[in-house]
Amino acid sequence: MKYFNRQPNRSSQHRVRTFDPTVLVKNQPQTPPAAPVAYVPKNSFSDFNFHPTLQNNIKARNFTTLTPIQDQTIPLLLAGKDVVGIASTGTGKTAAFLTPLIQKAIIDRTQKVLILAPTRELAVQIEQEFKSFAKNSGLFSALCIGGVNIRGQIYNLRYQPGFVIGTPGRIRDLANQGVINFSVFNNVVLDEVDRILDMGFVREITQILTALPKNRQSAFFSATVTPEVTRVMNGFLISPVTISVRANSTLPNISQEIVKANGKPKTDVLHDLLRRPGFDKVLVFGRTKHGLEKLASDLGKRGFPVVAIHGNKSQSQRQHSLELFKTNRIKVLLATDVASRGLDIDNVTHVINFDLPESFEDYVHRIGRTGRANKRGSALTLVP
Repeated sequence: MKYFNRQPNRSSQHRVRTFDPTVLVKNQPQTPPAAPVAYVPKNSFSDFNFHPTLQNNIKARNFTTLTPIQDQTIPLLLAGKDVVGIASTGTGKTAAFLTPLIQKAIIDRTQKVLILAPTRELAVQIEQEFKSFAKNSGLFSALCIGGVNIRGQIYNLRYQPGFVIGTPGRIRDLANQGVINFSVFNNVVLDEVDRILDMGFVREITQILTALPKNRQSAFFSATVTPEVTRVMNGFLISPVTISVRANSTLPNISQEIVKANGKPKTDVLHDLLRRPGFDKVLVFGRTKHGLEKLASDLGKRGFPVVAIHGNKSQSQRQHSLELFKTNRIKVLLATDVASRGLDIDNVTHVINFDLPESFEDYVHRIGRTGRANKRGSALTLVP
């Protein structure tokens, strides 16, 4: 049965929106902001009466204090409510939806969960988290993403795993081949809905959600609430409870700087920055795949070992590049915004915007890759 007609890859369409953070950075407070009031959770993981296997896996992860999104979302999902979570990357939302859904599936093996993410990297990260929380539970997952051979995914799906985690394009392809039966999924999670829709998957998401059983539990997570996001949520959620936990957009642990090229080629400016002491683990954001490949070639000729991740790279290439960067074998990683979603890398010292982001939200997401876990970080934006 063919579920969908193939659509052109709208993520490749050129968009000209830009956000210049110059005024924002110039207007930063000259004195550090006051420390935010610490959130005091109402619950603990032990309060949720999780299955002993799940509870042991949570303890093995050294999860002790609930984050705000976990504290407010887990009880709702355990109660069977539809949930809208307005939350940025780094707020703990993956555990917020995985732990209650794993609990449901351990108790009732008829519970099947479909999780959709905008990028391969984020889908891979979610599945890694699932494996950690579901260890020894008898629950299994199938990862369905592009960039890798589809035959292995077809094989895994034939075992009817309890959790299917994937990107909309590959899920569409598998549905068109008749190996995904949407009617079995009584739980669905859309992570980073705004990014999924921004990448042009409105039609695919609408068709997938329409094909799911009406009697289901749904959880949608988004960093921003655009009119398109609101339309999708209103069309497919039943009396949802909205939880808003936005990361602090002032990002007090990150120093922000505008670097003017003053007519100098930006590659030369970037070269000079990378030679400075302390630029030990640097994430550079560019706008296009072609531009990043050229930049990687130019930096390589100048003696900088770099790797790049973007939509034209195979999944194995992207994962290998990430591993080189994570393990400090390469100190410079180049990435587009599309490839950056789901990047969770420790100890990034600097983020450099080689090209301007499209929006304020993209800017905050980019620079939020540094200054994590209460460490200091630096963000620099190159302008002409």
